[in-house]
This record gives sequence, structure tokens and C-alpha cells, in this order.
Amino acid sequence: MTTLSRSLCFSDAEQTAIYATRLARHLGSGDVILLSGDVGAGKTHFARSLIQSLLAEPEDIPSPTFTLVQTYETTGADIWHADLYRLTSAQEVEELGLIDAFATAICLVEWPDRLGLLTPPSALSLDFTTGQSPDARSVLATWQDPRWTETVTAW
Repeated sequence: MTTLSRSLCFSDAEQTAIYATRLARHLGSGDVILLSGDVGAGKTHFARSLIQSLLAEPEDIPSPTFTLVQTYETTGADIWHADLYRLTSAQEVEELGLIDAFATAICLVEWPDRLGLLTPPSALSLDFTTGQSPDARSVLATWQDPRWTETVTAW
């Protein structure tokens, strides 16, 4: 499979949130977004903004750093927000039920390198890095599944 990519630059946290909301409009059951980048690169802010935009009623969106997974019900698909930073093996990923959620929910996965061979080949990967100013972020979107080409282009 061919890997495709597109680079995006967000000037500040507000623009990051706007792009998260735009992407959310295109997501449904079975969509997996892999969020990579150093601590403080904007992964959780992006995920919170995306999740908030899909909820019928606003609610607190805590980081799943300690709980590992937070789930949210929406009028469309359930959302699973996972932070795998503290995991040490792929077996722990399976115990979370995340593999089953990949087929039935919208899944946002921070620290996806912990998935190893369990990484879904159909996922959209977003790699966050800090930009030229303190609030700016650069994002490299990569994907293999042709379904993402239209979504990323519209995004």
C-alpha cells in the first residue's frame, strides 16, 4: 500500500481546535485517528476539541493519561479517547478492549507506537510538532487507506 501525506500548520490553539472540529465532521464508526508527538505538542488539545464538537451537550473532557481510556456517547458513533503512554505491551492494549472499539467507534489514540502490530492499517496518523512560535503547531497527516484522501483534502 502507498503511504500518502499532507502537512498542515496551525498558528495557535484556537486554529488547532478549528481543524479538529472540521475533521470531526467527517468521522464515523470504525475511524481511527493516531495522535503522535512529544508531550505538550497539542495531541490532547486536538482530541478534546474534536470530541467536544461531536457531543450533544458540552462536558468536561479529561485527559485519559491515568484512566487510559475515556469513552463518550454521541448521536453518531461512540468515541474512545485513549492515552497509551503508560502501557508496556500490546497485551495491555487488548485488555482495554481497544481493538474491538477500532471496528465500532471513533477512536483517538495518543502514543500509538504502543500498539505495535495491533495498529490498524486503515488509520489516519497525525504527528504533532511545535511550530515556529510557542503556540503554533505543525501536523503531518499520513494514511494508506484511500478513504482518507478525500477527507484530508476537504479538511
